[in-house]
Amino acid sequence: MCGGVRFEVSEPLLGAVYCHCKRCQRRTGTGVAVTALTSPGSFRYTAGAGLVRSWDPGDGWVKSFCTACGGQLLATDPDNPGMVAIRMGALDGDPGIRPSAHQFSDYAPPWAPIPDDGLPRFPERIEPGAVPGSVP
Repeated sequence: MCGGVRFEVSEPLLGAVYCHCKRCQRRTGTGVAVTALTSPGSFRYTAGAGLVRSWDPGDGWVKSFCTACGGQLLATDPDNPGMVAIRMGALDGDPGIRPSAHQFSDYAPPWAPIPDDGLPRFPERIEPGAVPGSVP
């Protein structure tokens, strides 16, 4: 958000999803977050890595943010730190992909209902491989 942290992704993003979980709602202050999965080894910080802090919820992916402005940046798999999912709002320009599903749809708040967009809905976390290009 402030520009203090910069990163690049050297390979095309693998896929993206809308997440309606309570954790994403509380972290973003919105009804949904959109996250895209990177190819292992394709993500790297180009500036401001020292500004990045992480929070491990203990039962999900580790969330990373900028300490200068609080901007949400990414999440990493605690069991496989090479699995990096970027918050699409942190990207500059068109990422070349679109979200392919809604996960944690049972948690969508009544003030932000899921649109009738034809995408599959999953009441909880999407199981790997359930939707091509899906992200945890």
